[in-house]
Amino acid sequence: MEGTDGWDDYAPFYDWENARTLGRRDVPFWCNVAIHGGGRVLELGSGTGRVSLPLGRAGVPLTGIDRSAAMLAYARARIKRARLGASIRLVQGDIRFLPCSRAFGVVLAPYGILQSLLRERDLARTLAEVHRVLEPGGTFGLELVADLPSWEEYRRRVSLKGWRGRRGGTHVTLVETVRQDRARRQTIFDQEFRERTAGRTRVHRFSLAFRTLSVPQMTRRLEKAGFEISALLGDYRGGAWDARAEVWVILAKKPVVK
Repeated sequence: MEGTDGWDDYAPFYDWENARTLGRRDVPFWCNVAIHGGGRVLELGSGTGRVSLPLGRAGVPLTGIDRSAAMLAYARARIKRARLGASIRLVQGDIRFLPCSRAFGVVLAPYGILQSLLRERDLARTLAEVHRVLEPGGTFGLELVADLPSWEEYRRRVSLKGWRGRRGGTHVTLVETVRQDRARRQTIFDQEFRERTAGRTRVHRFSLAFRTLSVPQMTRRLEKAGFEISALLGDYRGGAWDARAEVWVILAKKPVVK
């Protein structure tokens, strides 16, 4: 299985699910990082624009890159409705081979996007690309999903249910199976979204896989790629990280060569 598998299928349900789980708890934090970092911002795995749009509304010039055409279609529609086309540029591309020649003051990788890189060589290549496009002294901020390594395995559990859009429209149920592949350091989510509209039910099945990396493991990889660690955070208010923290955020810098 590839880390890119499943994301086009997930696009219609991504905002619905995230509104019921993470929500926007992390958005003010990333806005603060972007604004204080200065300059243009590159967001890796920008998806449906959950983080991109609030940054654009805050006046941050942003480029978002994502491999999923379906995710980007939702983002583009939202950007058009919000009239933020002058602030936000979206690119369909591969974060392992960034199609960027200009330098950015800040690069963001929110909500575990780097954990969709299932192979070590893909992560190393991505970190090298971020280092290439980041200005000297620029900030690289990334988040790891904290509980992936210890996520409970279960089979066909109803994880979420509720209405999408206005009540009386579409009722959605998520039936989920979680598997841990310890040998490959991967957590796999087998997703089954059931849409019920006017008495008819449609079922969408796909899987998403994520690599389980700890903060110390990622820190070592960042340092190997030439970054200096600025902060290890355990919440979105700037609190210090420890292994029991519910949030795992790393801020790093590209050193200024003297």
